[in-house]
Amino acid sequence: MSYTDWDSKTVIGHKAKAPKVTRNASDLNGESDARRTGAVVATEKKTTAGVNKGHTGPDHQRIAKLDRENEVAPPPKVNPSVGKAIQTARMEKSMTQKDLAQKTNEKPSVIQDYESGKATPNPQILGKLERALGVKLRGADIGKKLEGPKKS
Repeated sequence: MSYTDWDSKTVIGHKAKAPKVTRNASDLNGESDARRTGAVVATEKKTTAGVNKGHTGPDHQRIAKLDRENEVAPPPKVNPSVGKAIQTARMEKSMTQKDLAQKTNEKPSVIQDYESGKATPNPQILGKLERALGVKLRGADIGKKLEGPKKS
């Protein structure tokens, strides 16, 4: 009771012919059989050719423009009037920048930056400078002499 047909052939590894995709006009001319018989020959242009499909993201130029519009402002610098007040008070006490730096436990370059107006204001350093020089450096009346503690 064998169901095998001795006359049939089985070919292993033989692929069925897939329809040929025409890429340009010369390939289309090679398919002359279809043209001769009058069959419909259609060509389609691939619109996504050469595009990374995994990278279809947002418009990067628009995002870059938004980033430029929302740039963070640089940190504020010390007001030039503070630098002048530090310099005049230091000169009145006949101190050099190095002497003032030693008295406030800061580097001379920090004192130089504050006097030139290049430093970012730090309340701790300004407080040290106020006590060392006896001059007000924060608030409304910058350069005014500091009074002693209030007595009641």
